[in-house]
Amino acid sequence: MEGMTSAGLAYLGAGLGAGLALIGVGLGIGRLAASALDGMARQPQAAGTIQTAMLIAAGFIEGAGLFALVICIIMAFK
Repeated sequence: MEGMTSAGLAYLGAGLGAGLALIGVGLGIGRLAASALDGMARQPQAAGTIQTAMLIAAGFIEGAGLFALVICIIMAFK
């Protein structure tokens, strides 16, 4: 632990935080798409409504991921 500085630990924490956040975003969007496709396959007449709700939810998930990434970058350079 001699070579570890506070800046090095901040970079490490920011990298780990960003990686975990983006893994969560990827898993969330994958699950969202799988559920939406399953719903569209079961009820084709509701495909338009399901697709609209899926795109809105995907936008919220991406926004949360971007927010987490920005927080990690701020954490690294503060």
